Amino acid sequence: MSFDLGTGVSAINTILAEEANRIGQDIHKRTLHQSPWVDLTKQTAFPDGMGYQLTTLIYDRAVATTDTAGNTQGAGWSAVGTLSTGGNQFNTSLNGADAQPLDDTADDFQGGRGTGSSDNRSYAQFSKQLKEYSLSRAVIESPRISMEDLRHAAHRQEQLRAIMDTLSEVTHNVWENRYRDEYERVCANFVPVLTSGTPILTTVDADTDNTADDTFEGVNITSLDPTKSGSNNSDVTPAGFLSNAIMDKIYYNLIRKAGHKGAYGVENGRPVFSVIMSSEASRKLMIESEFRDDVRYNNAKVGDLIAPLGVEKSFRGFYHLVDDLAPRFSISSDTITKVEPYSVANGVATPNAAYDTASYEAAYILHPDVCESQIPQPFSGANGVTFDPLSYKGDFKWTNIPNEVTNPDGTIGFFRGVLASATKPIRTDLGYVVLFKRDSGTAGA
Repeated sequence: MSFDLGTGVSAINTILAEEANRIGQDIHKRTLHQSPWVDLTKQTAFPDGMGYQLTTLIYDRAVATTDTAGNTQGAGWSAVGTLSTGGNQFNTSLNGADAQPLDDTADDFQGGRGTGSSDNRSYAQFSKQLKEYSLSRAVIESPRISMEDLRHAAHRQEQLRAIMDTLSEVTHNVWENRYRDEYERVCANFVPVLTSGTPILTTVDADTDNTADDTFEGVNITSLDPTKSGSNNSDVTPAGFLSNAIMDKIYYNLIRKAGHKGAYGVENGRPVFSVIMSSEASRKLMIESEFRDDVRYNNAKVGDLIAPLGVEKSFRGFYHLVDDLAPRFSISSDTITKVEPYSVANGVATPNAAYDTASYEAAYILHPDVCESQIPQPFSGANGVTFDPLSYKGDFKWTNIPNEVTNPDGTIGFFRGVLASATKPIRTDLGYVVLFKRDSGTAGA
């Protein structure tokens, strides 16, 4: 039996089934699949009293340079011993071997460190970035429910429990999509899998001006024109499926960026990172020719954060975290369109057949230092003014608002949940979004 729930007041008398003699005691409901995004996204509190928009300060990585301008890598090594001037290398002046007194000349750059060719010092330069982020909010409400319905409803306790479980799943699904979309937005690296010469892009065409002059950080996949991206504005429409060669390229790129700090595990002295992908993509990597023994003989211990998710082993430097609702896309006329796993009609979600046939899919290299989700703490008032604290995590509360026309007796209410979060970008250069052609017959390279 199905019911047309309608909208607004018209839905009041159809939320709870009333015909007790025709409904068995077991109240069942369909569920949505859940993924690891909610479990692994770092969560902190959004600071109070600082407005809705904040800024985070990120220092760039640095290496030693032999010039004060920071353009030549290296350190000025020299032998320790007696110099031709009779002095000792450990005792040379700040200006170098010329032993001249400090003055206001260019040779005394930055407090007398010296810039002359005789100065053997090297330099560590500091640069930093300011990244803004802001708070966003979402509100979810159930249809209106009449308290009088409970008097005649069949197995009302079971029905209400099923309703609350459904609302809980809605909240979980909203947070899951929020964390995935926000991680994609702040990632600084885009990897379109090609059959040869796959690049790791940091610049793309996001403003459709036919030039790759935009950083990938701050945009989503669907904002891109795949035929006009990359440093040379070339066609980077994915043509190959995700392969171990691509994963190796990303792994070594992460190592060079000092991504080992914060890795989810260590095996044989090497960091183990995490990748979130569909089960099909994971299986394809593991059965790829010449790599099957990596699975068969790998008995290393899984990291403490990953083990509760059911991951038993790593594979070639990565923990495979399965997201069976991994984003899929279609590409037509240079436009990337997301294909949702569910179709919605009249509030009912059903599996979307187009999702199964979508050609393009995304995988994400998950690093805990890329970003964090900041959620406001419940606030109950200040300076003598108090009110009921509101949770911003999507906890549903029963709300009953009297109205002289639609609810004069206060017997009609609804469930309402409020969600709010701000995504704080941190080491965004450690995040990668990989877009590949899942139905391609050629491995990416």
